[in-house]
Formats: sequence, C-alpha cells, structure tokens
Amino acid sequence: MPGTSGNGAVTRSTLRQQIADALRDEVLSGRLQPGQAFTVKEIAEQYGVSATPVREALVDLSAQGLLEADQHRGFRVREYSVRDFRGLVEARSLVIDGMFHALDEGRKEFRDLTDPRTAAAFAGVRRRGEEAQRAANAGDLTVLIGYDLRFWRELSGLFGNPYLVDFLHRLRVQSWVCAVQHLRRVTDLRGHLWADHTELVDALVRRDTVAARSIIATHNAHSLALVESLTAS
Repeated sequence: MPGTSGNGAVTRSTLRQQIADALRDEVLSGRLQPGQAFTVKEIAEQYGVSATPVREALVDLSAQGLLEADQHRGFRVREYSVRDFRGLVEARSLVIDGMFHALDEGRKEFRDLTDPRTAAAFAGVRRRGEEAQRAANAGDLTVLIGYDLRFWRELSGLFGNPYLVDFLHRLRVQSWVCAVQHLRRVTDLRGHLWADHTELVDALVRRDTVAARSIIATHNAHSLALVESLTAS
C-alpha cells in the first residue's frame, strides 16, 4: 500500500538522521577518536537497528567530511591536520564575509532591522549566543559546541539562503571535529574559548560590519593560535 510504504520511508529516513546525529555527537564529544575504525555491523549492534539506516548514516557523515570509508574494513573517524584547520577557518571566514556583504548592500531582509519580526529573530540568535558564551566561560566544551552550532545556523538562517546555512554548518562542524581532538586534552578550558557571540550580534544589529569583521578576524586568529599551540606542545 502506498501509505504504508511512505510511512516506512519516513521512519527509515528519520532513523538514518538520528544515527548520523548520534555519531556526530560521539565524534564531537571525543568518545570516537580520530582514526578510530568501526564497521556497519558494530554500529548497528550498538544502536539495536538494522544495517541499512546505519550504512546510509555513515555514508552521509563521510560526505560531510567527518568519516572516511575503508573499502575493506568499514569506516574510520577522519583525522584533520592543522593545515586542514587553517583551510576550514579560511573557508568559513569567506562565507561569513559574504553574509556581511548582504548586510552592507541592504538586502531586503535587512532594510529595516527595527521590524518586529527581524528584531525578534536577532534577539533569538542573541539568546543562543548568551548560552554559548556561558558555556565558553565555564570551559564546558560539549555544551559550547552545541550552542555554537545552533547560534551560527540560526544567524546564517536570517540571510534567507538555505544553501549558505547548510554549507556554513558543515564547515563549522568540521572545524569543531578538527579542534576537539586537541581541546579535549586540556583539563581546564576556562578563559581559552572564544565567547564573543553576543558582541557579534550587537554589531550586526547596528549594521556595523567593520566591527563584525574585526570580531570574526579575532575569533579566527584566536582559534588558530589555540590549536597550533596545542599541537606544538
């Protein structure tokens, strides 16, 4: 029956996404280490599901750059170098700068930032930024990553381009995967993590893209310096 087939497809698709999300969290939390290998069967047994949605989830994560497929052994967590991290930081910076250009050019989404809906949207992003800052100041890396990813997804979503949202999200996930393998070695991260999310939102609300670009430049320099110092130690 068409209805039954449709429900099954939705269920499998949802399961596929749930497994992908769970494994992404495992990588970001450091529970799955760079270079760690596993098979479809092992993951299927771990989650108590069939192999098909697991294989699909692993293929999705490989396409996103989090895993690497090994033709004979299954999959392994991708290992990123400092050079990779520099490239990711540069790429995400170029995407973010394009967002700022849209604000500079007065695109229709930003012609009136006092519009109640636009103001409410920015206020929502700012609240997400406040949560990210609290986590950063507390040195809680796991909580920070979650809020930071949501902050950037919601902020980029204000620009009305879903492709931009997905691309930036992918870059930021990869950046975190790369950084996390080094940051997890630090016993106390208080004072080491970037926490200027609300300052960035406030600058954008003021249409001060000069200040916004400066905040991002500082963020990038800070991130690079931190990761490079940890790899050198």
